[in-house]
Parts: sequence; C-alpha cells; structure tokens
Amino acid sequence: MLIAPALAATPAPPVMEARRWLEGVEFTPERPLLNLSQAAPVLPPPAPLQDAMIAALADPATHIYGPVLGLPALRAALATQMTAIYGGIIDAANIAITSGCNQAFCAAIASLASPGDGVILPVPWYFNHAMWLKMNGITPQPLPCGPDMLPCPEQAAQLITPRTRAIVLVTPNNPTGAEYPPALIAAFRDLARKRGLALILDETYRDFHASPDAPHDLFTDPDWQDVVIHLYSFSKAYRLTGHRVGAIATSPARLREIEKFLDSMTICPTGLGQRAALWGLENLRAWLVGERAEILRRRAALVRAFQCLDGWHLRGSGAYFGYVAHPFAQEAETLARHLVRAAGVLVLPGSMFGPAGDTQGARHLRIAFANADCAGIAELARRLAEIRDL
Repeated sequence: MLIAPALAATPAPPVMEARRWLEGVEFTPERPLLNLSQAAPVLPPPAPLQDAMIAALADPATHIYGPVLGLPALRAALATQMTAIYGGIIDAANIAITSGCNQAFCAAIASLASPGDGVILPVPWYFNHAMWLKMNGITPQPLPCGPDMLPCPEQAAQLITPRTRAIVLVTPNNPTGAEYPPALIAAFRDLARKRGLALILDETYRDFHASPDAPHDLFTDPDWQDVVIHLYSFSKAYRLTGHRVGAIATSPARLREIEKFLDSMTICPTGLGQRAALWGLENLRAWLVGERAEILRRRAALVRAFQCLDGWHLRGSGAYFGYVAHPFAQEAETLARHLVRAAGVLVLPGSMFGPAGDTQGARHLRIAFANADCAGIAELARRLAEIRDL
C-alpha cells in the first residue's frame, strides 16, 4: 500500500488513540468514567440557539454554497465584536470564516510556508498544529516553555533560521491553560516583525480568559495586519463543535491567497453553523458571560483539589485545561493508560504534546476539566489520591 511518507510519519490523532484505551474496560454506575481527555463541550447549544438553527433550516440559502470566505454578515459581526474587545481597527475585509479553527491554522500555514520551511511552536504544543506541519513537510521548531509554562522571546530568537516562517502562540493555552500576559504577546509580535516572520495567535479559548480586560493590544497597532494572523473558534463559545465554525483575521491581501486554499478544501464553511454563530454573536452575550463564570469556578475547584494532592503539582490552569506534573516513576503514557483501569479516569499524557523523546512531557498529564463540574473535579482528586506507585 502506497502512503505518502510525511503522512505516514505523522503520529496518530491523540484523542482517538486515547479512546482506544477504553476498549474492553467496564465502568460501573457507582464509579463511572471521568472522561477528561478532550477539550470540547458535550452539551448541545442552548435552547434558543437550537431554535434559531431550526428556523435557519427553512431558509433555502442555508443549504447551498456560500461565499468562500464566509457569510458577509458574520464577518462583519465578528469584526465589530473584536474591535469592541481589543480596540484598534478590524474590518470585515480582515475576516474570513473557516471550517473550524483547525482549518484557520491550516490556511494560515498554507499562505506562509512550504516543504522544508520551519515554524516555531512552544512546547507543550497543541498536537494538531504539529501534525499539520509534519504532514506538509514543514518542520515544527520546538520552543521549550519555562516552569511557569510561558515561552521566552529571547529563546525563540535563537531558533530562527532563514527557513523559519512563523511563530505560533496559543493563549489561553492548550494544553497548559496558561494565559500569556499582554507584554509577552507584544514581545513576540515585535520579534516576528523584526525578523520578517508572521505571528500566528490562536485564541480559541478567548471567551474563558480569567481577566475581564483585553487579552492584548495587538490590534491597536495600525500596522497589525502586516505581522499578526489571528485565529478564533465559535465552537467552544456556543457549543458548536460539530458544526465546525472558526475564523481568521489578517490582511485582505493574505485573505485573497487563503481563499484559494479554502476553495480547494471545503469551498465554503457550513451554512447552518455560520448562521448559528451569527445568532450567537448577536444574542448570547449574557449567556456567554455565565458560561465563562462557570468555567472559572471549575478552574478554581481544580486549583483547590491539587493543593490537597500530595506529590502532584498543577503547573498551569486556565480556560478548559489543567497541566499537572505527576509523582510517579513511570512515564505519563503508562500512567494515563493505568488510570483508565485503576481509577476510571481518561486524560492525555504530556508526551502527546511535544516532540518524540520530550522528557518533560513524560512527567505531565493534561486534564480537560471543562466537562467536569465542581463535584466531578473533587471526585477526580479523590480517585487520584488512591493511586499508588505502579
């Protein structure tokens, strides 16, 4: 069987791999599975949004091809929202709607890099970013984060080669939960501009940031679109993960090139998902405030829980994630597999979020806590406290 070498060399999707660990394992009603492996809401959209989606199905335009760069009304609404959040000038012409935020990243990379080029990714990295680079023959350049789970611009500068095309930041971070300070984000922007690179800023989890203030001031720079490529997802905010609606903000000139990529990949984003995202932007502001408050309560519960667990160390927490150092001699993947049977807990090992042989990843686990309420987080702590050395 003929398989492209770059694709064959790319690791299997981590979430799907972890789900296979559940095969043959039985869980009881008294001790059900705590599935904390995937950062995606399991609840459906709120009832008013479901009603709006049902109404949208009656519109014939929902079912036909739309503009490659997305519905004009949604592009305009997102530009207006982003301007209100960040300040500066963001126009509908700067926005494209994509089939999920993963596709926004793929489109950005397609406009920047070719086989043999490199892209700097802080480690731990979001595995789908590394996967896309590898299968396209682009080198992920690992930038180790410090003990505070923050990357260092000075260290990034040392990694830049003539083939480096971009620096990628994810904040709030997946997998660590770390929220990057505005000054740090600005420093990476300055580095990218000085060295002729793009700064790809993925803010999929922006709506669950702990600070009520703007996460950064990049858009107040009148020349932001020369260096910044911003990614966003409607999936987490409005529980639309299955409808695949994301967005990219960049220069109109880059979007003209990205349009070629999107037209070849999906032709246009889903009509129903876009209409749902638009309705959410226009009607669910107060509801989303409540969703954010609940996520912050769960984050606080996670912090409290790990303060009481001997040997465990919560290295980062925020948005949907906690990133923890475990106290066992075994590597994280062995421990994660063991936790399924011994504790009824499914989490991902840190080794899935870095290059092969990453020793730090082997000491950590990622906990996607957004689908566990405060009682579920307390139960997680109880089960972990019962685990003894393997």
